Amino acid sequence: MFAGAAARDAPVLLVLGDSLSAAYGMPLSRGWVSLLEQRLREANRPWRVVNASISGDTTSGALKRLPKLLDLHAPKVVIIELGGNDGLQGKPLDTIESNLKGLIGVVRGADAQPALVGMRIPPNYGRYYTSEFERLYQEIAEREEVPLLRFDLEGLSTDGMMQEDGIHPAPEAQPRMLDSLWRDLNPRLLSLERDRRPLEQGPG
Repeated sequence: MFAGAAARDAPVLLVLGDSLSAAYGMPLSRGWVSLLEQRLREANRPWRVVNASISGDTTSGALKRLPKLLDLHAPKVVIIELGGNDGLQGKPLDTIESNLKGLIGVVRGADAQPALVGMRIPPNYGRYYTSEFERLYQEIAEREEVPLLRFDLEGLSTDGMMQEDGIHPAPEAQPRMLDSLWRDLNPRLLSLERDRRPLEQGPG
């Protein structure tokens, strides 16, 4: 009973993403989000991870479903891993930018802290669009003052860590993906944990 109560009281880390976070093409337990949950649990960290990712989701689709997710889970942190499908569909960069900023604003409006995952698309979409798409995330992170997290996807193809479609990382790549995000994510979580601890301890 006490373990269940502790789990309910744990701060929630919500992952709002697409197929990269929804463990496309593999068991959910092998995806980087499940590995993150496992890492936090094994380290006895207080977080409860909720994976609200849907394969094929776009920034506009996420904007529609985010308010309900915030009401349901009341997260303290929301990792936004979106935009890849927008880019693959060739959507205008200003539309993607507006939607990502909208997501960040909705998250903050729910008294949660957003973090943005930088995204890339294949080079066959043209040099300008590809480079501007990648740079867009850096600019949004700087302007909105949110942490920019990154997946380490370099060399996955040559290392045989991509699925047959050439777009989605294989199960073997998931620990590397988590490790790359962890470098910037973990300090943020630690900071929130320190802020939370005095409230839990109460008055002396």
